[in-house]
Amino acid sequence: MHFVKKANYLGEYKIQLAFEDGTEKAVDLQPYLEGEIFEPLKDPSYFQQFTVHPELATLVWENGADYSPAFLYEVGQEIPSQKTG
Repeated sequence: MHFVKKANYLGEYKIQLAFEDGTEKAVDLQPYLEGEIFEPLKDPSYFQQFTVHPELATLVWENGADYSPAFLYEVGQEIPSQKTG
């Protein structure tokens, strides 16, 4: 099971996520905004108001919308590490 530790808005429904295993992924959620609970997220200004829930360890919005961290991990595109040595 994966857990979201940090999230940063990238623009155009994309969010950069840091997971508990050190992996960082960029997730484009625009294709996944279907259904009544996700309808408000189609408004870009509302979409940006996500938080990382401290107990659920995933993205949540005030209206109760959320995505499972396993789903976010699966659909995200890994961001290569920028470590320099």
